[in-house]
Amino acid sequence: MNRTVSPAIAFSVAAVGIGFFSLMDAAMKDLVIALGAYNAVIWRNMIGTVLTGALFVGTKAAWPQIAVLRLHAWRSTVVAVMAISFFWALGRLPLAEAIGLSFIAPVIALYLAAILLGEKIGREAIIASIAGLGGVAIILFGKFSGEYSAEALWGVAAVLFSAIVYAYNLVLARQQAQVAGPIEIAFFQNLLVSCVLMLAGPWLLAPFALEKLPMLSAAAALAIIALLLLSWAYARAEAQILIPVEYTAFVWAALFGWLFFAEPVTVWTVAGTALIVTGSLVAARVKPHPVNQVEMASI
Repeated sequence: MNRTVSPAIAFSVAAVGIGFFSLMDAAMKDLVIALGAYNAVIWRNMIGTVLTGALFVGTKAAWPQIAVLRLHAWRSTVVAVMAISFFWALGRLPLAEAIGLSFIAPVIALYLAAILLGEKIGREAIIASIAGLGGVAIILFGKFSGEYSAEALWGVAAVLFSAIVYAYNLVLARQQAQVAGPIEIAFFQNLLVSCVLMLAGPWLLAPFALEKLPMLSAAAALAIIALLLLSWAYARAEAQILIPVEYTAFVWAALFGWLFFAEPVTVWTVAGTALIVTGSLVAARVKPHPVNQVEMASI
């Protein structure tokens, strides 16, 4: 199968995937406030395991080879750490502010892709990263010019830690997408993240909150849809093309924060978002490169 497609198509699919992830973030913010970060994440992933497991079995997907399973397990461990730290912070910061802080991740990942995947850093990708960071700086200046509580400061620290882990996760996503299909990735990520988090179950797991089943199911479904779309995109375009699309998450976060949590959208938000989108559009113009099979021996 020829996996090389127009970068604009891959970029657009990834942008829609980010939109679904951002809506999931809004649902998870509500769940974290009600259940705590650990229980919100593990119960969402358990429900996700059932949903993606049905897809995996229904499509008669082949069981992955050992080397691919090792990659699934490693990325799931990274995702578990990333998710707990980010969603813990999300319960202590406004949605848009948490997303804005996390934008350090795509820039780190852009250069990790060059180091770990041997991708060439193109001029357009660098311009897009600078524009995106400039937009983030404008937004953060407007958002974080007031006083902060100690809890909010810990939330900022947790987001920044999560962003560093997420940067590595983006590179792993590119490697994973080269050797596994979207449904396989979605199933094993939900399953293995649940297994990793269950190690802390004897101390942290609370009984299932039945009244939160609709919201947990919605969060799981949104995460699955987003993961399928992003896996498809990462299988067809280089990481440097798709990484800047992460910046569009702020557009979604500002919208959902306003709709669901009455978070105001300021002039600083509008100005920064305009610069972020400009950078993302520049990234979509990068010419496509052939997608090569990832060497699994070093994983």
